[in-house]
Amino acid sequence: MKMPVKASQIEWAAAPDFVPEGAQIAVLSGDPSKDGLYVVRLKMPAGYQIPAHNHPTAEMVTVISGDFHLGMGDRLDEAKSLLLTAGDYAEAPAKMNHYAWASSPTVVQVHGQGSFAITYVDPADDPRTKAKPSK
Repeated sequence: MKMPVKASQIEWAAAPDFVPEGAQIAVLSGDPSKDGLYVVRLKMPAGYQIPAHNHPTAEMVTVISGDFHLGMGDRLDEAKSLLLTAGDYAEAPAKMNHYAWASSPTVVQVHGQGSFAITYVDPADDPRTKAKPSK
């Protein structure tokens, strides 16, 4: 992507299968699948949830728009999450279990050190292991 990046020029695509279906992603800088710094944006519809998980490296998140709820712990608990709105920032240290959900259409910017990896606390929550419907 050419720098600087205007919001109107961001190219969105379906998010990879390591997050639940329904989100879109845009890579702004770097390559999350490789060593090095990366910056991505994740666009989520209202009601979108990312179950409890962790990463081997720290994850930094800035809310661009919408209502993003973040919590720390071993399972998604809406009552124990903190509402973050545009301009708010959060950081999850490496290997800290956390979860997130969007109560309105939401865009967050995530940056960190690649290569990006995600481990769900409950393996049954991992979308990569869920059966795909037959066509």
